[in-house]
Amino acid sequence: MTLTHFDAEGRAHMVDVSGKAVTDRVAVAAGAVRMLPETLALVTEGRAKKGDVLGVARLAGIMGAKRTADLIPLCHPLALTRVALDLVPDPDLPGVRIEASVRTSGQTGVEMEALTAVSVAALTVYDMLKAVDRGMEITDIRLTLKDGGKSGRYEAPA
Repeated sequence: MTLTHFDAEGRAHMVDVSGKAVTDRVAVAAGAVRMLPETLALVTEGRAKKGDVLGVARLAGIMGAKRTADLIPLCHPLALTRVALDLVPDPDLPGVRIEASVRTSGQTGVEMEALTAVSVAALTVYDMLKAVDRGMEITDIRLTLKDGGKSGRYEAPA
C-alpha cells in the first residue's frame, strides 16, 4: 500500500485529483463528549451560562467542515453540498453523542470534512461547559461511513 500524500522522494504534496471522475460522495463521522451527569443536566435543561450548547456546537461543526482545507494542510478545498450535524444528549454515556454527515459532488472525498465537523463540534461543547466540568473527555471520533469515488463504500464495523 502506498501513501498518496507523499511523492516518489517521500516529500509531502497535495494529491493531483484532476484525472479523477466527479462523483457523488458522502462521509459520516461520529464522536462523543463524556461529562458529569450534572453537566449534562445543564445542557438538557437549557441552564448553561453560555447559552444553547447544542445549537452553537452544531453551527461550529458546520463551519469547521467548511474550513477543513484551512486546517489540514493537504486537504483540497471542496464545494460542500450538505453538512448536517446531530448532537444527542445521552444520559447513559453520560454526555453528548455527535454525528456529522457531509456531501459533495467532486473528485475527492469528504471524510476529513466529516471528521473535522465532529471534532469542532466536540471542542465547542467542551468550551461552552469547561467552567463547570474541566474533566470532560472528547472520545471515539471516527469515520463510520464513506461512499463514492474509485474506492467505493466503507462502513465501520458496529
